[in-house]
Amino acid sequence: MKQRVATALLITPLAIAMILLLPTAAFAIIISGLCLLALWEWTRLSGLRDRRYRSALLVIAIIVFGALWIWHGTWPWWIVIATGCAWWIVALYWLRHYTFAAAATPGNSMIKLLVGGLAIFPAWAALMQIHGSAVHGPAWALYALALGWSADTFAYLAGSRWGRKKLAPNISPGKTIVGVYGAMAGTAVVAVIGGCLLGVHNVQLIPLAALALICVAFSIIGDLFESLIKRHANVKDSGALFPGHGGVFDRLDSAFAVLPIFAIGKTLLGL
Repeated sequence: MKQRVATALLITPLAIAMILLLPTAAFAIIISGLCLLALWEWTRLSGLRDRRYRSALLVIAIIVFGALWIWHGTWPWWIVIATGCAWWIVALYWLRHYTFAAAATPGNSMIKLLVGGLAIFPAWAALMQIHGSAVHGPAWALYALALGWSADTFAYLAGSRWGRKKLAPNISPGKTIVGVYGAMAGTAVVAVIGGCLLGVHNVQLIPLAALALICVAFSIIGDLFESLIKRHANVKDSGALFPGHGGVFDRLDSAFAVLPIFAIGKTLLGL
């Protein structure tokens, strides 16, 4: 726990400063780098061991990021974001059938590599869409990411203190039903306070809070899905970049699920 807290205290101020102070183009480059690290970890979780093939996939990913940036704001851009939303609904079905693609076969590895792309690329596009918004874009980007962060934090605090009944014991034994309630309650408060700070008041806070709760649900799906793939791969963490926290994918799994949902929801709400 001390290691987790120390790492968080170091990373969080840097992350907030980067989100709020960098222009979207520079922010896109840095986040692309983090996503490439997450993808590198994911290729290993998927069962791809040959570093040559893994490196080739990173080159392809760089090309995809470039193409997405060129398409910024166009209909293909939004299709990619919407595809991300659809994927996480499919992921919920996969969680219910958690033995699917568990065997270490080339076919299953290809499936997992594909869904890694469905998690990473839509989330990257969604974050850039939010960050580049005309009004308070960087602040809204921080808000979206904070929903996932707060969900993780409140779920841990409530679950470790009062959690008894497991949420998905065959996938992630540490997660509890009480943790879900804690995530929902705590994030709702964060959502309302953050909304007020961003100029959302009165009745507008209701749909924003509802969107935040939907995002919490998807953050749990994202967290559970990565736990499932790690269980398939028989590893505890996706990597070891962040002491006490694991790898990049470990830190971004919930954000990958939250960002497409929030980007679409924010646009529909006219915020």
